[in-house]
Amino acid sequence: MPVVERRRQTHGLRVLDLLSMIGAIIASLAFTTLLTTQWAPINGPLPFFLIAYVAFVVFYTVLVSLDERSPAVLDRIVAVAIHSLAATVVIALIFVVGFTAIRGAEALPYLSFFTEDMSLAGPLDPLSEGGVLHAIAGSLIQISIALAVTIPLGVLTALFLTEVPGKYARFVRTIVEAMTALPSIVAGLFIFATFILVFGLQKSGMAAALAISVMMLPIMIRAADVVFRLVPHTLREASIGLGAGQWRTVWHVVLPTSRSGLTTAIILATARGIGETSPVLLTSGFTAALNTDPLNGPMVSLPLAVFQFVKSPEPNMIARGFGTAVVLLMLVLILFVIARIIGGQTVAKRDARRRRVARILAPIAPVARRTVRLVRVAAHRVLIAVGYRLAVVVDDVRSRRTARAATRTVPGSTRNSQKEPS
Repeated sequence: MPVVERRRQTHGLRVLDLLSMIGAIIASLAFTTLLTTQWAPINGPLPFFLIAYVAFVVFYTVLVSLDERSPAVLDRIVAVAIHSLAATVVIALIFVVGFTAIRGAEALPYLSFFTEDMSLAGPLDPLSEGGVLHAIAGSLIQISIALAVTIPLGVLTALFLTEVPGKYARFVRTIVEAMTALPSIVAGLFIFATFILVFGLQKSGMAAALAISVMMLPIMIRAADVVFRLVPHTLREASIGLGAGQWRTVWHVVLPTSRSGLTTAIILATARGIGETSPVLLTSGFTAALNTDPLNGPMVSLPLAVFQFVKSPEPNMIARGFGTAVVLLMLVLILFVIARIIGGQTVAKRDARRRRVARILAPIAPVARRTVRLVRVAAHRVLIAVGYRLAVVVDDVRSRRTARAATRTVPGSTRNSQKEPS
């Protein structure tokens, strides 16, 4: 008699899986507690958690193998591993953000923290005095200059690597991949040794922005290169088949198609550059006052301000440091949201939004067209009246000038005629 294979559920959560998971958790906790308290002198939450996790995987595998075959058991084990890694990342992110927010909560309620600099505040002053306005402005100015340098160079280099393949392109790709692992302190030393010592550029926001650009450029090139290579070749072939050249195809086909991916590349490069401290420490100098001129004088960024604040032994300065870190996290989050909104505007979404707006405006469309027609007629009549009035005024001015010129020339001619002998 042939064996009928039971149909397996490939999605969703079954009751049996939930019970197996709960049983594995209870068994792993009981086993770990017994092990750490009776059998082995193991103390600390981290060893307890690691032993409990390994025991959970073992017990869960045994429970699942009682009801499933080996492919399903392997699938459950891989699912547990993947979900565990994802949960670890999320928990680590929540811990970092939460710990920073809790430590910086003392400084954040004060409005002066966002609207003042530290030029008139010292380490012993209360949190109601002084702020990080100079660091916020410095970070925005430096990252703006760095993006102005990085985006054109990164996109053009990625286009070169994608559209002009060859030995030199492979050499450039190798250099870019090697620069990805470049330590940030080396980038700061490069700018310090060349632009500051050799070319005489003073420590300023421009020097810091150049150092940040060195760190952002390989990330931008690699991400943009991957995005351009994901564009289907059929789109390029269709454009060239219609008579467009290579660079016209790049401008009208490749770049619009990969706009969302380029936005992601810019986000990755910005996240790499906005949190750099070592290059800024070597190239920007430090000041407690607000400086918006990137070419003259030191300029402080948010990471550098955090570094300077937390070095102080005073609790208020440490609280300012954690508050500055929270501001940096908020700034990165805002930039990320703006970039995702811009990058998420695909052609289909724009068409759908246009149709939705047209559907909403459909009931008032006749009235709007009639109103626009009346406004156009009224504006045309007003323009005609104004033009006619201007013509009358200009004609009147010309006639007055002519009459004035005539009255000046007639008496002179009469005197000249009287001097002639009869």
